[in-house]
Amino acid sequence: MDVIVGGGVVGLSVAWRMAREGRQVTVVDPAPGTGASHAAAGMLAPVSEVTYTEAPLLRLGMASLRRWPAFAAELSADAGLDEAAGPGAEQGPNRPDAGQGPNRPGAGRGLDLRSDGTLDVAFGADDLAALDELAAFMDKLGLPVERLTGRECRRLEPMLAPSVRGGLLAAGDAWVDPRRVTAALLAALERRGVPLVRARATGLLREGGREGGAVTGVRLDGDPAELRAERVVVAAGAWSAELAEVPVRPVKGQIMRLRSPQPLLGRCVRGTVHGSYVYLVPRGDGELVVGATQEELGFDTRVTAGGLYELLRDARELVPGVTELEVADVVAGLRPGTPDNLPVIGPSGTPGLAFATGHHRGGVLLAPLTTAILLGEESELAALCTPERFREIS
Repeated sequence: MDVIVGGGVVGLSVAWRMAREGRQVTVVDPAPGTGASHAAAGMLAPVSEVTYTEAPLLRLGMASLRRWPAFAAELSADAGLDEAAGPGAEQGPNRPDAGQGPNRPGAGRGLDLRSDGTLDVAFGADDLAALDELAAFMDKLGLPVERLTGRECRRLEPMLAPSVRGGLLAAGDAWVDPRRVTAALLAALERRGVPLVRARATGLLREGGREGGAVTGVRLDGDPAELRAERVVVAAGAWSAELAEVPVRPVKGQIMRLRSPQPLLGRCVRGTVHGSYVYLVPRGDGELVVGATQEELGFDTRVTAGGLYELLRDARELVPGVTELEVADVVAGLRPGTPDNLPVIGPSGTPGLAFATGHHRGGVLLAPLTTAILLGEESELAALCTPERFREIS
């Protein structure tokens, strides 16, 4: 039996895919779906989030984005979302339009999966200059982006401020509602009879009780007090380092959700305002997610007035209408960061122990690829994520 420690999007996805493969699996988490996945905006945006020093992360993101349509279709079918769509709705990954993109009829409908692209805009002259440099970098990488003037940006998104000077359209980027994804994963696991132990894992069981010995299960703070396993997969996000030696740290992110009777935007908008970054992600139900701060404050999950002020200040400069929206929710989550910003996925080097953690901002995006790596379906990209890379440089 495999034990998955962690009930976020990554851990639940791993457990679900293993169960689909016929493996016996158990999930351990005291409150599944309430951590970083609950706070996340759900941007599936490897192109618009590219940076100058993270080409390997771009490769991972692009590969995982290609897997999202099939992932969403299979999950929707397993969770019963296709049935909920009503009689006559197309069901399952084998329908005729399968593989034709996240916006195909029925695909990810219950997950609010959309692929209308990301519009990356600049507010000030310096912001525009930085965006021009990024556009040149993207062009060298051969990424599919379109350079737009301020007027062209407003033609796509009329609620943008007149002061927006220009932008980049990454038409292939997508997004999804992580809260719906975790709910679907929990439903799919329940339908497949996968046990969910609502307890906190406090440590690893070792063969013969020896430090460094093969891992044989986990200790719990509930009943039962321990759970035996052939393999333990640590997918505990920012808390992974409390269970095993893995260089993962918490990176705080504050985020807010606004609500409007009518959608304010038709696509994701990312923007730079005097060098400060902000994004706005629309949901199909009129919700608008505004985020997110990046703070190195350890395990601090307080929502602060300063953090929310910064988000609203910058969002208002780009989309003035946000100040008229109702505040629906504010939350702070802890992203699992690593020294090189790449996830840690695969065997740990210790028998019986594997990792699926360290996804930082990309947990939702990289969930399909993570499951593929752990199931041995993706060997080439697995080398970028191997836990062994930290042993090599130590």
